[in-house]
Amino acid sequence: MESGYYTEQELEAFGFARVGRDVKISRRASIYGAQHMSFGDHVRVDDFCVLSGKICFGSYIHVAVMTALFGGSAGITFEDYTGISSRCAVYATTDDYSGDYMTNPTVPEKYTNVINLPVTICRHSIIGTGSTILPGVTIGEGCALCAMTLATKDTKPWGIYLGQQCVRVKERSRKLLELDISELEKPV
Repeated sequence: MESGYYTEQELEAFGFARVGRDVKISRRASIYGAQHMSFGDHVRVDDFCVLSGKICFGSYIHVAVMTALFGGSAGITFEDYTGISSRCAVYATTDDYSGDYMTNPTVPEKYTNVINLPVTICRHSIIGTGSTILPGVTIGEGCALCAMTLATKDTKPWGIYLGQQCVRVKERSRKLLELDISELEKPV
């Protein structure tokens, strides 16, 4: 019976820059520019996700169903122990919407101004369902973006952020730093 995830051999055939141990990518995910993507250990990408451009996944990462990651040439970095919920979008690349240039990939490049700025989702951060992160944003260590948050600017570490203005609404507990991941990997 065929698994819902690509086998190690199939992942190797994609030509990814790196694939660690226990990487699970749904057969229903769309991948563009595999040679610019790297995966640490214990990474899972669910159904109907779009991965495009330069993307670097650390270890213990989950990308939930219907999430789109547009790394472009600047790239998106997911540090260890991060997760992104369903129906999210992360853009390291976007068109210039000022009106000074034309937009969309069908227009010749000389008439456009594509913006490429790296996005980093730091260690222990989580992104709630329906959230959007725009080019150049760093989500600080341990942050949580609540559902439907729009991140247009950097967040400071260990905060919980909410809404279209990405407002820090409270502090996030650091108790998870006390957990020893090596305990999770011991055989039972």
